Amino acid sequence: MQDILNTIGGFIGGILSNPIVQLAFQFLILYGVILWLAAAYWAYRDMQVRSDNPVLPYLAAVLIVLFTPVLFLFGVLIYRVVRPPEKIAEVYERNLAEEALLAEVEAIHTCPGCRRRIHDEWIICPSCRTRLNRVCPTCSRLVGLDWSLCAWCGRDFERADRPAFEPGAAKPAVTAAVAAPAPAAVRDPLWGQAAPTPAAKRPRAPGAKPAP
Repeated sequence: MQDILNTIGGFIGGILSNPIVQLAFQFLILYGVILWLAAAYWAYRDMQVRSDNPVLPYLAAVLIVLFTPVLFLFGVLIYRVVRPPEKIAEVYERNLAEEALLAEVEAIHTCPGCRRRIHDEWIICPSCRTRLNRVCPTCSRLVGLDWSLCAWCGRDFERADRPAFEPGAAKPAVTAAVAAPAPAAVRDPLWGQAAPTPAAKRPRAPGAKPAP
């Protein structure tokens, strides 16, 4: 039995001592080291496109390096489990798609009364008869009910719709005095000329003498 084991050991030793076999083992070891370093670099680059944190790519590479060239495949497996599921570009594209969908939904106008889809140029909802828009009396363009002025011609609806006197408010005082009609001129019967108009009588003070 010992002779058989010695024979097998000598055969294996002869194979391992072969220069071609030794060169093949060296290539295998070099290939494993290259895969190990490439896996660390791949983890570094992959984490860069999946996270904005500048530290996480280095931690991913260190995780692969710590598993040594022999067990680095387990480090790659662990990294694939704990890495973020989406890339930054994929998250950005998904956010853009959601924003585009929201913008499309907001672009669809609905009636505030019955919530049915309406057209932008409708004035009244044909389903519930809710007032939707109004026509500008100046330019005859459609304007919103909440607009304070017309965007097309500049008409101010608040001033145009405001009453002259608001209910309950005092009327403004009249500043201009009403002019009294002038008395007619009296003609002198002798000369035919207009005589001066007698001055209006003024009340006399008590005890005052009359004028001559």
